[in-house]
Amino acid sequence: MKEMYNVSASPHVRSGVTTAGIMRDVAIALIPASAFGVYQFGFRAFLVLLTSVTAAMLSEYLWNILIKKPAGAYECSALITGLLIGMNLPASVPLWIPIVGSVFAIIVVKEMFGGLGSNFMNPALAARCFLLICFAGRMTDFAVDKATTHFMDGAASVDGISSATPLAVIKNLEAGADLASKVSIKDMFFGFTGGVIGETSVVAILIGAAYLLIRKVISFRIPVAYIASFAVFILLFGGRGFDLTFLACHLCGGGLMLGAWFMATDYVTSPITKTGQIVFGILCGIMTGLIRVASNSAEGVSYSIIFCNLLVPIIERLTMPRAFGIPRKTKKGGAAK
Repeated sequence: MKEMYNVSASPHVRSGVTTAGIMRDVAIALIPASAFGVYQFGFRAFLVLLTSVTAAMLSEYLWNILIKKPAGAYECSALITGLLIGMNLPASVPLWIPIVGSVFAIIVVKEMFGGLGSNFMNPALAARCFLLICFAGRMTDFAVDKATTHFMDGAASVDGISSATPLAVIKNLEAGADLASKVSIKDMFFGFTGGVIGETSVVAILIGAAYLLIRKVISFRIPVAYIASFAVFILLFGGRGFDLTFLACHLCGGGLMLGAWFMATDYVTSPITKTGQIVFGILCGIMTGLIRVASNSAEGVSYSIIFCNLLVPIIERLTMPRAFGIPRKTKKGGAAK
């Protein structure tokens, strides 16, 4: 034989993309929203972010020592988890809150299930839901003084920025009330409202999302399906008909944009099939709309994404494309096609 062929196991084509590289891109994409959060809420917000990131990275480091995991290349996932936890917290929380949240996310949700790639739900969102259940009062108090020096006890007693978030205003709005006089779409879009550190500025989040799309870290399927299905649900069942101002308030308020672009797109906890990603996004949108409209909660993004994370194995099973050459299953006694 003139030519010798080398037969080996797959994969036969390798990509230069690495986990660490993807995580670095996500960290870069989160900078605009994080920086605006610090600008909006002051030095207190920076302390919350720094504490959350440090606690997450330290938790992973100590866990690896405890289980005697061999040292390898650091993939930056703990940094992203800590940053997202901090961005999902009010600047007024005492600093032990992000520590508890980061430890829970890294140790309980991620490492105890096998580490990166084995967790069945988004660690940052799981931590936020855990903190909301355990410390609801502190997690829903958005009042903060930009110049506060209350490092460990928080700034809940200071009303430097109003604690009334736009979603809370919408939720408590009386039927027929003039929405435009209660909230400002412009302020909500640019981020000059109350809320958690990283979710108030839609424009900052979209800048980061555009970076991820350009770098091809994420695709548009999950975010667009999420936002579109949520918008349709709000117009149909929101109780105010085809009110575009009401819809804009819901789209710009709360954690919808941050969740749709940065957390629903998590590689580990979202479907890998294209059809599955669309189905996943639609389910997230419907669940978020249902919680906001029908429950006592003004939010709903965190619980919606986590719930849909649990459905991912079923979604992937139903949407997995048929391998070429494998016949479809037929009824008993029938011939395969």
